[in-house]
Amino acid sequence: MTSRFDGRRIGINTTDRYRRILARKGINNLEQYFTADLQHPTVEEIKDLSLMSHIWKEGDRFFKLAHQYYGDATMWWVIAWFNRTPTESHVGLNDTIYIPQPLDLILDYYNV
Repeated sequence: MTSRFDGRRIGINTTDRYRRILARKGINNLEQYFTADLQHPTVEEIKDLSLMSHIWKEGDRFFKLAHQYYGDATMWWVIAWFNRTPTESHVGLNDTIYIPQPLDLILDYYNV
């Protein structure tokens, strides 16, 4: 299964602020994922995709759409990233979002 964390660099935060917080919790260090460098598909790449349109309605969530269209709720980030909407709060009622398919091809474009 592909995860949005696959291939991401992991760092250990050693700042004084984190050290104090972690010490209070009895933890020595905290591994953090670096922000991924995902590129949006090019116009040419998008031409190879099938885009399913979806009108956003009350109760919609990216993870629910990912489960519906991909059979895997953990792929919610693909829909969010493709639509350049990092969270559901960036989508308004009756907005049109697009679900790119096939999933394998869009993951190839994101290099994950």
